[in-house]
Amino acid sequence: MIQVENISKRYGSHMAVDGLSFTVEKGQIYGFLGPNGAGKSTTMNIMTGYIATSSGTVRINGFDILTEPEKAKQCIGYLPEIPPLYTDMTVYEYLMFVAELKKVPKKGRASHVEEIMTKTKLEEVAGRLIRNLSKGYKQRTGLAQALIGYPEVLVLDEPMVGLDPKQILEMRDLIRELSGEHTILLSSHILSEVSAVCDHIMIISGGKLAASGSPEELQNRMQGRTRLEVVALGKKEQAEEILQGFGQITAWEIEPSDEADSIKIELDVADDADIRKDLSMALAGAGMPILSMHRLERSLEDIFLKLTRDAGQEEECPDQEVTDKEDADDGSDL
Repeated sequence: MIQVENISKRYGSHMAVDGLSFTVEKGQIYGFLGPNGAGKSTTMNIMTGYIATSSGTVRINGFDILTEPEKAKQCIGYLPEIPPLYTDMTVYEYLMFVAELKKVPKKGRASHVEEIMTKTKLEEVAGRLIRNLSKGYKQRTGLAQALIGYPEVLVLDEPMVGLDPKQILEMRDLIRELSGEHTILLSSHILSEVSAVCDHIMIISGGKLAASGSPEELQNRMQGRTRLEVVALGKKEQAEEILQGFGQITAWEIEPSDEADSIKIELDVADDADIRKDLSMALAGAGMPILSMHRLERSLEDIFLKLTRDAGQEEECPDQEVTDKEDADDGSDL
């Protein structure tokens, strides 16, 4: 559906995107993650034809975005980080205007717009001026313009930025509903939302692809070693003597637990060895009954920070990625 092959983009001496390649398969939700300045927005602008590459190619449904831009763009609906809204228009007027720009046939244009307003739950604000809408409804209106013409691919740049928790849940549900009919690529800094919504995650760092896979695959790949947390009754010195007898344990930390007369042990186990049974028996045999034991997993946040912490990112070209935005909402939550 989307083929990005070795694309690069340079602004003066700054390489915003550096030999990036990936493929987006049909019918899935892809998450695109990276710190500010990593090249996310530049990549999305290249994919949607807003800017040209310095080198490399992008194909949308087989059409080259540079040599066949009209055919390629017919396959894409794009929601930039700042939705392209005309705030002096009503929601209905604006969507009709977008439908005309996208050459939706005049005969069915009104019904098409009404259908999209129903999908995005905009019917009750159809006659409201866009400038008077809450942030959540502005985002919905921006998403509705991306849906005009029912493109096969939706590219959503930070679709949940600035939304409150209720609006984030509503946007998450809407994106899931749309995934049944569209291939979706979205970028976000809200890692928990990406993990909850996306089938596949790509992490970009320094303009390059640092990792790619499902949330579960990334966790398994980055786990590296088993880490256990054990809460047991007893003293630190007793525990250390027992731990020293396990060759598979490579490191540990011991501190007082919230439970009375107990300690918390966090330990690393080499080669993914399962020592839980033997460790339980050893502690119990020394008069240190275990109150709890569980494996500590890396979160998506842990994986993201590990892959990007050493990148030393600089800010992207200012006219391509905006990090500070004013919210023009009137404070009402429609």
